[in-house]
Amino acid sequence: MLSIRKSITEFRSLFILVVLVIIASILSPVFLTTSNILNIMLEVAVTVILAIGQTYIIILGEIDLSVGAILGMSGAISAGILARGNLPEAILVGIVIGAAAGFLNGILVTKGKMPSFIATLGTMTAFGGLTLVYTGGNPISISSTSFEWIGQGYLFRIPIPVIIMILLCVIFWFLLHRTHYGRYVFATGGNKEASRLSGINVTKIKTIAFMMTGALSGIAGIILTARLSSAEPTSGSGMEMDAIAAVILGGTSLTGGKGGVIGTVIGAVILGVLDNGMNLLNVPAFEQGVVEGVIIILAVLLDSNIDSISKLISNITKRKSTDNSAKLKN
Repeated sequence: MLSIRKSITEFRSLFILVVLVIIASILSPVFLTTSNILNIMLEVAVTVILAIGQTYIIILGEIDLSVGAILGMSGAISAGILARGNLPEAILVGIVIGAAAGFLNGILVTKGKMPSFIATLGTMTAFGGLTLVYTGGNPISISSTSFEWIGQGYLFRIPIPVIIMILLCVIFWFLLHRTHYGRYVFATGGNKEASRLSGINVTKIKTIAFMMTGALSGIAGIILTARLSSAEPTSGSGMEMDAIAAVILGGTSLTGGKGGVIGTVIGAVILGVLDNGMNLLNVPAFEQGVVEGVIIILAVLLDSNIDSISKLISNITKRKSTDNSAKLKN
């Protein structure tokens, strides 16, 4: 039954994606064109980068609601520094600000013993407020073509944000699945107390995860600001929900201990395909929200009842095997 459960978990998101692609390609001849596929990947790049960090957090059995606010704050501060004409400093400070914000989240959760939902809900509000104070509630325009290239440029006809997304996916996949730190993340998420008793520094593992998530949010903020040629004070509002939805659709368990970067990427692409397909079909924006919400609910229901489903499939398989054996004896 364990192998059946694992197969359902691993292939659930991929199956959903394949079905959506088939339906969208049938309903719209434009969907499978190269330009549209690249457009989908460009649209989901920022969400994927946010969701990579969120994957680590959710595997640990926590959640980070502040990633969207960190994105907006980092983007605004980078734009403000860029106004003085220092491109490397603008990029570096944006990432460092994100990492510092993530470190604060980690300290509140580990040292402050606060539930991550409450801690990051509070910092989400605080970071959003700081962004409004910093910008005065007004957008900060970008006039640097070098900075804009980060969000609008192409390399070998591939958008730069997509290239950055792929590089980050490879790095953080390797970190999660091929290093001691990644194994400690899974162990901590599976059983925090057992991990602590076995010598794993749970506080350190969680704090690093929150810091990485903050740094990734900073990178996402820089990309989005460069793409829009402007730092909007509320640009990250609501993006934390997209990141969480991508992680859930990708098969990462909300109870912790299970998940992966590849599944998260597939989950983000599912959301991108949904948005793109419904836009091509001229589905009203309000109805798009309903469809996305229903799919997310179904994904969570499947995750919650996966043991029952795998047990049912296992019983059906055993029953068929028994019937076949009986037929052979007769």
